[in-house]
Amino acid sequence: MNRTIGWSLLFLCLATSAGLAYAESAPVSAPRELRDCEECPRLVVVPRGRFDMGSERDGEAERPETPVHTVRIARPFALGKFEVTRGEFRAFVTATGYAVAAGCRVQEQTLGARGRLEWRDEAGASWQAPGFTLPLTDDMPVTCVGRVDALAYVDWLSRTTGQHYRLPSESEWEYAARAGGGGSYPWGSNPDLACKHGNLYDRTSHARLEFGWSYVDCEDGYVELAPVGRFQANAFGVYDMIGNAYEWTADCYRKTYDGAPIDGSPVTDAQCTLWSVRGGSWMTRPSRNRLTFRGRDPNDARYSYFGFRVARDIRP
Repeated sequence: MNRTIGWSLLFLCLATSAGLAYAESAPVSAPRELRDCEECPRLVVVPRGRFDMGSERDGEAERPETPVHTVRIARPFALGKFEVTRGEFRAFVTATGYAVAAGCRVQEQTLGARGRLEWRDEAGASWQAPGFTLPLTDDMPVTCVGRVDALAYVDWLSRTTGQHYRLPSESEWEYAARAGGGGSYPWGSNPDLACKHGNLYDRTSHARLEFGWSYVDCEDGYVELAPVGRFQANAFGVYDMIGNAYEWTADCYRKTYDGAPIDGSPVTDAQCTLWSVRGGSWMTRPSRNRLTFRGRDPNDARYSYFGFRVARDIRP
């Protein structure tokens, strides 16, 4: 008995040092799902819990992921089962007449001087025409939307349903993406196992697009965007937390986690100029698809690899 207790304590210590997330009310079977209206995104209830946020690894010099700190998510919340799709965003635009500002950073349709696809700011590009080389469908993530557009969308959902929709905080996002895991990725620490779990920059993408950075050594079946939900869900029942499209969060970006909230709330700043984005994308190098990597961009930045996912409060 004592030996059993000793091994249990040792495992707990090792798990804690590895940065595992601990759900305190994890679903016994399938995750609980919600949907408030026909046009609304499907939601998954994320249980309360705690986790070690961030990483002590040597990340990019201008984007540190330190210090590691324990965050407690005191109450369950709902999170988009998938990234918001083109069809869901179109329903919002049709219902409200909302106009996304023109312009988006897209890839060149022809090879540049270096023999590789290059990027340009295209005044005529938009969420409807985000500059991809392959056809798009309504079940793919909406891209070429800024954080300001994502906020308009969640405000519409709130007014339509009477629920409080919002963007997830950066800590809620990382907690849900980890889903109890402690590796660099939701599936562990080997990036080359990614292709069962998400749409990343892989061998097939590299052969066609030839971006000048590393790729995962596997094939996920998609060159650019993939329809949502085509890969394995994580333990919380959420899909595509890594890859496909970067996701805007509620947080103002701060260079380090010094003084960051430890209760799951977002970092706010009335003078904020850069906002946190998470999760990597279909064209991102493996190091930027890690759970702890932090992007930061202006509120109105629109790229063909930026989308978003919604969160919703759950009333007691």
